[in-house]
Amino acid sequence: CFCPFVQRVWVALELLGEPYQVLDPYAKPADLLEVSPKGLVPALRFAGDDKKSLHESTVILEYLEDVAVLKQKPLALPDKGDPYTRAQARLLGDHVNRTLVPAFYRFLQAQDAEAQISGGKEFNDAIATLVEKLEKAPPSATGLWNQSATDLGWADIMAGPWLYRATVVLKHYRGWPVPGEDTKTGAWIRRIVEHPIFARTTSTEDLYLESYERYAFNQPNTSQVANAINSGKGLP
Repeated sequence: CFCPFVQRVWVALELLGEPYQVLDPYAKPADLLEVSPKGLVPALRFAGDDKKSLHESTVILEYLEDVAVLKQKPLALPDKGDPYTRAQARLLGDHVNRTLVPAFYRFLQAQDAEAQISGGKEFNDAIATLVEKLEKAPPSATGLWNQSATDLGWADIMAGPWLYRATVVLKHYRGWPVPGEDTKTGAWIRRIVEHPIFARTTSTEDLYLESYERYAFNQPNTSQVANAINSGKGLP
């Protein structure tokens, strides 16, 4: 899976265990634009009812979580009987969206040495702050950060796609020092990446290096995300 936003939803669908079909939207066909007006993925269209659709990865994750509650199937948030802990898990995801994700792209797209140093610090700070929040959150809200847990949690799904790409793409193009497995952060990343369900949604390292080369050299019109980073705007 190339797109980290899509990978979030793919992992959740695998966890839910409901049937689904993956379509390649690279050419932005008309039916994708009907579901996602900006042509962004992921987008979800419901079988048997073309009028029902969703887009935006976090919104789709929330929907799948609600479906899991109705079907009494485990997914990513803590038990529905503990709304406070569920809210704490969502706050972890909010931090990922607001800081970790944009910092990843700013670091990768930075071209001169000064900007790359600044971008690397911002990205590392975003991870450090996330770690602080994980340490303070109730253990059942922290997914695989909790060393006794075996199931992917909300924070794992929200952050995992970018943490994994950091170990491949940022390491290759920006010399990012991957946290060692003897550190709690490094062990957490490894547990996410090696989880069987997460691993089923990843591709080869060569594919990621090829796919993110345009970002690394900040080539024009790489994506709407890249354009937003270059213009200083929020992510689309």
